[in-house]
Amino acid sequence: MDIKDIQNLIRFVAKAGVSEVKYKNKDFEILIKTPLGGEPVSYVSQPVAYQAPVAAPQAVASAPAASSAPEAASADDSKFITIKSPMIGTFYRKPSPDKDVFVNVGDSITSDKVVCVIEAMKLFNQIEAEVSGKIVKILVDDATPVEYDQPLFLVDPS
Repeated sequence: MDIKDIQNLIRFVAKAGVSEVKYKNKDFEILIKTPLGGEPVSYVSQPVAYQAPVAAPQAVASAPAASSAPEAASADDSKFITIKSPMIGTFYRKPSPDKDVFVNVGDSITSDKVVCVIEAMKLFNQIEAEVSGKIVKILVDDATPVEYDQPLFLVDPS
């Protein structure tokens, strides 16, 4: 099952009005929960689930040191403006596979600069920055699904 099949399954579940659907085969498992069920859509891949318990002891061992780091990072992020996704779809950093990315970390942008494309229902929507500044962080990987209002970029307005 590729990303297009998963997106089609998500659309089907949303239209069907059910709160939860589970699809499983020998390679992976997908659990889709809709907001109707009280939780956002989630993706569960069986290989990742098997790897998570292995990594957990390391995370527990470093938890005291790591707990202060996110607080410091969120305090630093408060001075930045977040560019959020205006829709549900697939996030792309390039206008097409053979072109360069729209923006990189460190690039200066203006409010009318296109920073990414989000594909929704076979339409490619150009997303403009709507703020001026410098790209500090790209929060989403290329060609991954995004939700409405999901943070995509952090911009330093100064």
